Amino acid sequence: MAEPVFSLRTSGRLRRRQLVSRMMGALAFAAALLAVAALAIVVISVASKGASALSIDFFTKSQPQGFQPAGGGILFAIVGSAVIVGIATLIALPLGVLVAIYVSELAPPRLARVARLALDITNGIPTIVIGIFVFTIVAAHQSALAGSVALAIIMVPLIARATEEVLLLVPPAQREASLALGVSRWRTTFSVVVPSALGGILTGTTLAIARAAGETAPLLFLTALGTTSYADANPFHPLQSMTFAIFTYSDQADPAFQAKAWAAAFTLMCFVLATSLAAKLAMARYRKKLGG
Repeated sequence: MAEPVFSLRTSGRLRRRQLVSRMMGALAFAAALLAVAALAIVVISVASKGASALSIDFFTKSQPQGFQPAGGGILFAIVGSAVIVGIATLIALPLGVLVAIYVSELAPPRLARVARLALDITNGIPTIVIGIFVFTIVAAHQSALAGSVALAIIMVPLIARATEEVLLLVPPAQREASLALGVSRWRTTFSVVVPSALGGILTGTTLAIARAAGETAPLLFLTALGTTSYADANPFHPLQSMTFAIFTYSDQADPAFQAKAWAAAFTLMCFVLATSLAAKLAMARYRKKLGG
């Protein structure tokens, strides 16, 4: 009986597979390069158009009075954005965490699937619809608090889904050890599971803050009268935001106002980029810690 002969030469089928593999790898690399290039083009374009307006006064002085573009900055918009996003975070963070705890730890499987679907649908609702809803249902008049409520609705599903993911990363052995010692289910969740996932919860919250800081549509209905002559921080008053300042300045015909709009857009992009990078680094460190 003749022994089978093995050849180390590549067959036609193997060569076709290798060729297809190289082609798909090249396409994936080109797609990734295109995405990075698009981001770089946007950042460089915005920075170049707003560079002439960037200065210390731009961040420390108030808006120009009337229609005089000389001088002035976005101090009011920075203060207003901090107040609006801060209140929205105070509303959305406990709600999102509690929803995630119920879905991942306490809810029956069928109800948990319905809750996840509801969160995904809420996350996909156009933000301008949320702004109209809050304006007609919650807000009797325009105020920073109404804008915060709208942003909180946007943030809740983001925080809830991110928190649910990190809660699922907590090793089941920690829950079992606590339950074996006679600790109740709710106390195990709040004393063992949540502290273990605290880093991931803060990461999801950071990403939600970055998303809310860049929203414009809901605030057009709820804070559009924020043209005070002083840096007001009262949440019951209409306040400016950075996104509303960009919208207002870009609508002016004067090039000086348009330069301020580009400079404000670049500032907001830097904030979103910094918070996103910080969240990614914190999440990577948290996953490494849990894995170790």
